[in-house]
Amino acid sequence: MTSSELWTRATAERYDAEETDMFSAGVLGPTLDFLAELAGDGRALEFAIGTGRVGVPLRERGVPVVGVELSEHMAAVLRRKADGDTLPVVVGDMATTVVPGEFTLVYLVYNTISNLLTQDEQVECFRNAARHLAPGGRFVIELGVPPLRFLPPGQVAVPFDVSERHLGFDTFDLVEQVLVSHHLTRDGDDGRYRRGSSRHRYAWPAELDLMARIAGLELERRVADWDGTPFGQDSTKHVSVWRKRITVQ
Repeated sequence: MTSSELWTRATAERYDAEETDMFSAGVLGPTLDFLAELAGDGRALEFAIGTGRVGVPLRERGVPVVGVELSEHMAAVLRRKADGDTLPVVVGDMATTVVPGEFTLVYLVYNTISNLLTQDEQVECFRNAARHLAPGGRFVIELGVPPLRFLPPGQVAVPFDVSERHLGFDTFDLVEQVLVSHHLTRDGDDGRYRRGSSRHRYAWPAELDLMARIAGLELERRVADWDGTPFGQDSTKHVSVWRKRITVQ
């Protein structure tokens, strides 16, 4: 077991309803286009597949998808959308779980590598991706850029969502390189709010590139979003593609 926090049954059951924006055509369309192009005629492996937000529609596009998911409850929600023959899912962690076969694409979306709370575990995730990739195959990560530029001296919290039904802010431990996302979510119309939090280890793009090199992967492309917007100093997230080296005999 890695340091990733486990999603409970209650959290898994309400996940899709609380992430409706991430299921929209405007978000999913470019994501699926990007991943399907990289997968080509090969198989794709999704680490932390969750409820299948990306994996299920990618499979519907004709890409054979296999998933790894730590939470049995999240996998159970996915099972309502696709059976085990259509989209196999192995319950396990993304740093060490091995599934049969070889893949042209391994991918991690929506900041999920940050669920691994130590640098060693994140390195092992890269190694695990490389273990599953065919020579020339790609590993893709979507991850936010740490918003530390918003932290003046003495401040430890940064808001990321202030809306009618949700208040969200991150607090930072700059020594351990860990942030905690805090959520206050309004339940119903009676004025009550539900409080929740989750821990994440943030990493800079350059740190991920070094992890990739350790695993035998080379940076091929980095963009600011799934639409291919150039990555720059003001980008709030990145989509990075590393390629497994082809060894010449």
